Parts: sequence; C-alpha cells; structure tokens
Amino acid sequence: MSTSQDGPLPEAPKQAGKPDNIQAPPTNDKNAKTDAAETSKPAKVSGAELKAKAKAEKAARRAQAKASKEVAKGEAAVSSAPGQLGPSASEVKGGKAKCKQDGGAMAASGAAGRPVVSKGPVPVAPSESKLTIPECFSHLSMAKRMPITQADKDVHPSVLALGQQMATFTIDESITRLKATLLAFKKVIDSYTTPPGNTLARHLTPHVLNPQIDYLTACRPMCFSMGNAIRWLKLQVSKIDPDIPESDAKKELCSSIDTFIQERISMADLVITEKAAEKIQDGEVVLTFGRSSIVERTLVHARLINGKKFSVIVLDDPYERKGQTLAKTLAAEGIRVSYCGDLGGLGYNLQGVTSILVSAESMFNNGSMYAPSGTCDIAIAAKQLGISVIVLCETINITERVATDSLTYNEIDPERSSGESFRLLYDTTPDKYLSLVISELGTVQPTSVPDLLRKLEESN
Repeated sequence: MSTSQDGPLPEAPKQAGKPDNIQAPPTNDKNAKTDAAETSKPAKVSGAELKAKAKAEKAARRAQAKASKEVAKGEAAVSSAPGQLGPSASEVKGGKAKCKQDGGAMAASGAAGRPVVSKGPVPVAPSESKLTIPECFSHLSMAKRMPITQADKDVHPSVLALGQQMATFTIDESITRLKATLLAFKKVIDSYTTPPGNTLARHLTPHVLNPQIDYLTACRPMCFSMGNAIRWLKLQVSKIDPDIPESDAKKELCSSIDTFIQERISMADLVITEKAAEKIQDGEVVLTFGRSSIVERTLVHARLINGKKFSVIVLDDPYERKGQTLAKTLAAEGIRVSYCGDLGGLGYNLQGVTSILVSAESMFNNGSMYAPSGTCDIAIAAKQLGISVIVLCETINITERVATDSLTYNEIDPERSSGESFRLLYDTTPDKYLSLVISELGTVQPTSVPDLLRKLEESN
C-alpha cells in the first residue's frame, strides 16, 4: 500500500517537467506575437478619411483652445468673487488637467474635482456673451479684430491687412472702406490663376472672392456701399465669356473696377462737392457734426474756389473727437471756425445757424438717413428752429432697404460695450427732419430717394 501511494508522488513533478509541455508556451507566444504584428499593421486610409481626420483634429484643437479661454475666465471670475457659487480655482485647474488627460501627477490633483469640473466651464460661457452684447440686441453686429492665423488660407495678404485696418477703425468712412475694398479685390484678381478644368466666371466668385468677403465681414460688418459694390462685381464676373483668354478676362475685370471707382466714387464726390458749395452764401453760419471728408471738401471748395465768406460751427462726438481735425483744416484755409466738443450746448450753438451740412453713411429707400450717432439729435433740434438740414450722399450709399429706427441696422461700439450698457455707432434720422439730399444725380427731397435708385437703374 505504501509503494502504491509513494509511486505517484515523484511522477507529478516528472509530468510537470516534460519537455513537450515546456516548449509549448514559447510556440504560443510566437504565434501571438505574429498575430499582434499583423493586427498592428496600419490599414490603408483613403483620401476622404484623411481629410475627415484632419478636420476632426482641427476642430478638437479649436475646442481645446476655446475651453482653455473659458477656464481662464472662470478662474478670474472665481478669484474676484470668492463668495459666489461655482467651482473653486483649484477645481477649475483640476478640470483643465482632466481636459488635457495627461495622467500622472496631474491626474491625482484633478481627480478630486472631476464631478464638479465637468460642469464648471458651462455657466461661464453665457456670462461672456452678456458682457459683450446684451441678448435682446444680439442681432446687432460689432467689429472685432480677428487674428490673421484664424483667417482662411485663401485670403489674400492685401485683404488681410485691410481687414485689420477696418477692425481697428483706421479706415472708418463708408466710401473710404468701399474704395479700399475694390482696390484690394483688384489685387486679388491680378494674382488669380484659373485651375485646370475650370472657368474664371464659375470659379472666381465661390472659391476666391467669397473667402475675402467672409474675412472682411468677420472683421467688421460691411457697410451698405460695400454690399452694393460686391453685388455689382459678382455680376460682372458672371458676364465674362468663358471662351476668352484668362488674361483678357482679368484685364476686363480690373478695368471695370477702375471705371467704377472713377464714376461712382471720384466723379460723384466732385459733383456733390460743387453742388453743395453752391448752397453756401456769403455771411452764412454753417454747422456740421464730426468730420466727413466730403463735407470738408465742400466747405474748402466754397471758400477757395467760389470765394464765399462764411463761418462754420463744428460740433464733435465726445467719444471720437474727429471734429478737431476738421476744425484745424478749415482754420488753416482761412475759414472762421467755432468748435464744441459735445452736444451739451446744442440749443445755444444752433442760435444764428443758417444751415446744417452733414454726410450720410447711407440713405434708406423710405428717405431715412443712416449717419454717425448724434446726427438725429441735431436734425430734430434744427427742425424745431426751422433750420434746413442738407445731406450729402453718393448714390452707391443708397440702399433699397427700409428703416424707421436705429435698432434695425446698426453697429455696436466694441470699445464701449458691456452687459449693462453699450453705445451705437450710428442712428437713423426720419425723412421729416431732413430738407435736401444732394447726390451726383441731382438734388431731391428725402422722400424722392427711390427716384434716384430708379434713375440709377435706367442709366445702367
């Protein structure tokens, strides 16, 4: 019995130490490694999948940058008001570590605040929008300085520079912005080359001009004259014969732009200046608001060319102070000038005034005037005193749209905007407070502005 019990004991390690069983695991490991190598081989990716992957990575980077900005603002808000409800600064930092997913030491510090951090940045985003534009006025636009790195790759360098100048109000007047835009588009057309298999008439607008327009609009909302000119330019592009050579088509477009600038801007300003200067008589007291290049040329023309002796009162916008430049220019030309830095003494300054000369950013189809903020106040006060208000406006600035108040179309001053208050850059003056509208097509009553549009369509 003892022999039968002792026999199996030495056989157990003997079976465990069999050569066949020892060599089996390496064989299985080798097969497993081979299978893993085969599965780890990268699969061939199509071009569409590569594009989709690149777009997803780009979107992820933008989302991460946006989240980091929101977290930074959350930290500032919490540090400035520690008694408010919401995540603490350490929790926000923990959330930032969680978003980065670095692991290691940062994972330990962020783990405690993870349930709160996932909801931390969410309440911060609405507060950011309220600090810029109130929700009830969200339909109004506001200029912003877009970084060049965020612009589309197809945006031309000249358009990039122009967008930055518009966003910082270096180029402010509508007619000046229009001329600069057309000259920039002319450079874009000069450097354009039609890709193989395409025609200029069908490829230029959607693939070249539209990215330029989108960038300029993102920097600052387009004025009405820019919208009118861009529609005209697109129409000219669509009329190009696909059979003519590309060089001839580009020359034709550039020549059309030069003609447009000459007729609708340069010649129009010259005609308006001469007609308006004839309205100024000897001994008159002319009041103007802010600084307008066409009003400045009109006053200088009346003094130097027509030889009229008159005086000018310049009322200025207290936020812009552009009237100081106008007052200095007129004084240097021998014109007697009085300057007031705000509208506080409007009633007093209107005493003795014979006419008011202003420039319009745009004229609506119902005869209302779109002009720098404060113009409407002057026109209403002048109406009560029986003083005529003369408006200078190029026909390119006339729009078919209708407005009866200052909140339908306007811009918000980006430097003076908060959740509690904001400043509008323009106001809308009803036609009943205006006397005459002088354009290159004639002098009409404000209610006859649609007639100017009709004449313009007939001439085209």
